[in-house]
Amino acid sequence: MPRHHSSAAPLAWLYAGLIVYASLYPFSGWRTTGAPALGFLFLPWSRWWTGFDLVSNLLGYLPLGALTFGALVRGGWRGGVACAAAVAVATLLSLSMETLQGLLPTRVASNLDLALNATGAAVGAGLGLVTHRLGGVERWQAIRDRWFIGSSAGGLALLVLWPIGLLFPTPVPLALGQVLDRVQETIAALFQGTGLEPWVEHWHDAEPRLDALPPGNELLAVALGLLAPCLVAFTIAKPGWRRLLLVAGVAALGFVATTLSTVLNFGPQHALAWRTPVVLPAFCVAAGLATLLALVSRRAAAGVGLVTLTAMVALVAQAPTDPYFAQSLQAWEQGRFIRFHGAAQWVGWLWPYAAMAYLLARVSARVSE
Repeated sequence: MPRHHSSAAPLAWLYAGLIVYASLYPFSGWRTTGAPALGFLFLPWSRWWTGFDLVSNLLGYLPLGALTFGALVRGGWRGGVACAAAVAVATLLSLSMETLQGLLPTRVASNLDLALNATGAAVGAGLGLVTHRLGGVERWQAIRDRWFIGSSAGGLALLVLWPIGLLFPTPVPLALGQVLDRVQETIAALFQGTGLEPWVEHWHDAEPRLDALPPGNELLAVALGLLAPCLVAFTIAKPGWRRLLLVAGVAALGFVATTLSTVLNFGPQHALAWRTPVVLPAFCVAAGLATLLALVSRRAAAGVGLVTLTAMVALVAQAPTDPYFAQSLQAWEQGRFIRFHGAAQWVGWLWPYAAMAYLLARVSARVSE
């Protein structure tokens, strides 16, 4: 099979990073027990498990198997070899995570978890192999060739990650990138006890911001948050009616992801509570601007995208953090999803900056128009 630059490759790496984060969080309290590192492999299967544990361990590695298979087969590997390699890679990752969990006081290494992870990866890779054998990969390539330029893997990966970042509550609907407070807190902690605290306190305000953004700034932040992925899409999409459909798709995806986030975090009764009075006008403004910008070149779209993301990050840095999320998270059963929420929060923090780096590369690259 011919080699292609596939978005499955960066997505597989990112998903593997999510697994590492979810498996080893909070990355503290490391200790040695004196037991053999791989001794858990030979223990009887634990009798203390729940249905959630079984499902989460099985399904957690299924996307990794599918994405790894897709990346390998799109890279020119034969289907059967790619399937076996994907299962092997996922199993080795799971083995590494279980071994390291034996060094954490709040985690327990489990051979049952390892077996379920490997099985989930095998199911994912197997589904990928079946799809490949039925011609699904070739059909996707044909669709991609009609809609997008050849070097679109990075842009497609960013578009896939965008709604994941929205799953963690954002300070302003659709506006990602509120990481300044966390950076300041981390730097302040690093300088603790060094005698430089007065200098750090000069620019780090320990008191949280409570004042909401003015309605005009909120409207602009929401509009820019929706416009940014549209411009990322324009840098890889072929011109014409396809770009208009992508705008509609981005708007629908943003609406669904934000509603789902609200349902998961605050309950179904608050599903549409995120729709403040400025949201609908902001959607209209963003859709209108995106429609006009659909006519520009890919390089121009990348340049406007850089300005859009910079302005969005500057606005969202002025917004207060969500005061209700921490309280609502306490009510979740045993905090089962907190690590996955943490991973989604990292995506939301870093997505604008990854998009900036990508768009900067698109501006400086030689792009055929």
